[in-house]
Amino acid sequence: MKIQTFLKVSVILSAVLLADSSVNVIFADAMESAYKPKTHVLKANSETVRWGNIGKGDPALTVQSGDIVTVEAITHHSGDDYDRMIKGDAGVEDVFHWIEGEKNEALRGPGVHILTGPIAVEGAEPGDVLEVKILDMKLRPNGNDQYAGKTYGVNAAANWGYLYGDMVEEPKKREVVTIYEMDTEGGTDYATAVYNYKWTVQTDPDGQVHPTIDYPGVIVDHNTIDKNFDVLKGIKIPVRLHFGTMGVAPKEADIVDSVPPSYNGGNVDDWRITEGATMYYPVSVPGALLSIGDPHAGQGDSEINGTAIETSVTGDIQVILHKKATLNQKLSGLSFPLLENEYEWVVHGFSYANYLEELGASAQTDIFKNSSIDKAMKDAAHKTKDFLMAGMELSEDEAYSLMSVSADFGITQVVDGNWGVHALIDKGQFGDSERKAVGLRSSFESFGAKVSWKPTTQTVTISYNNNVLEMKVGATTGMYNGEIVKLVAPIEVVKEKVQVSEYFAKFYKAKLSKTE
Repeated sequence: MKIQTFLKVSVILSAVLLADSSVNVIFADAMESAYKPKTHVLKANSETVRWGNIGKGDPALTVQSGDIVTVEAITHHSGDDYDRMIKGDAGVEDVFHWIEGEKNEALRGPGVHILTGPIAVEGAEPGDVLEVKILDMKLRPNGNDQYAGKTYGVNAAANWGYLYGDMVEEPKKREVVTIYEMDTEGGTDYATAVYNYKWTVQTDPDGQVHPTIDYPGVIVDHNTIDKNFDVLKGIKIPVRLHFGTMGVAPKEADIVDSVPPSYNGGNVDDWRITEGATMYYPVSVPGALLSIGDPHAGQGDSEINGTAIETSVTGDIQVILHKKATLNQKLSGLSFPLLENEYEWVVHGFSYANYLEELGASAQTDIFKNSSIDKAMKDAAHKTKDFLMAGMELSEDEAYSLMSVSADFGITQVVDGNWGVHALIDKGQFGDSERKAVGLRSSFESFGAKVSWKPTTQTVTISYNNNVLEMKVGATTGMYNGEIVKLVAPIEVVKEKVQVSEYFAKFYKAKLSKTE
């Protein structure tokens, strides 16, 4: 009976996959684009990064809507273990170079993050919305042959952490750095702690003394610390690569501290900003000026002790410009960083929706004195209600009820001055309107991809632009150019048709469009 069922399903799938590609022609038309995206590479070095500033600036790269960018992002915590995170890596060495009287990236402020960019998008104007698809994220290999095949990250229980000074053990005010290790090639999907140490007074090459972690890029002298290798034994932390900081430039100031997030995005520190996700940002300056950095390998909601597992990552993104006149009901009037993935919409609220405007001339210092989860919760609640009313066409009473019975509100972070609360909105509760199903074959053949089917293994293969994606029906992982990848969703058989969501089709069209 099982063999007969398998053969029946195979015949059905074969027939569907070989069906005429005029099916779903409306969606196929929507997938078509006259512009063929270009792939750019933006490496991180002292010429292409800014340290601590997410404001306006000369672009490191200019792209067109639809283009794909392979972007290198470097952690500002690399100096906590020079041998594992800087040595032998030319780009990172260039960014961190600092000897007496000679310092690359001399202007490190007003924030702390190393931000690659900005990336200007041709034609972007205030009132538009910039869409950023995260197509791929990979750990950056360390450059030291002594640690070949490994990537390292740092968690710093720092002076800005939520419980700093409120500990039980002495000294109650202490900063502890933990070094984590991961397989560079993704052979494992977890991080393990290597050792930790208490921060000791450090003196930088210019003679400045740092009793606490108070300035970015200081190289810790390991002769001054005691390493504890007996830490978190047997514990495996899930690796969830994501960009802690990504956003466009705000209009309110030219130089903007990279630490507090705001309506323009920035240091949102939501671990959901990862491969397979799409971010939408309101554009408020010409060119949008997208900056990317602060990559993380793991973080829980709240980022409670001050940092995530801060590491270095290379990612592929696609930028798509939505002009103000053509915005749909979800994006029209967007005033906050909005996240979409296969299954959810995620609304981000903050203590202040736009702290630069609300707190006046001294906003960039005053925000750290006005952190508030209460205000962030209220902001997230209002934004979620407005999003449901405008985007889902619900009445206010319907939206308010739905928020209470199905939306999950969580604390994004309590360490970035402008504290964050996010709301998760499940797309599935809206039926087909939010997870529209489309035919797999027609969706991909519409832009020139080749689709094939292997009945014996129930495997679909999609080839385009010298890229190959292989997936089995129902599987959560597939193969992309010979590497295992987590799919944004499994492919399904619905009413004897192989289907994917519209989101799935758009995402993998972009991923397959990348050129080397």
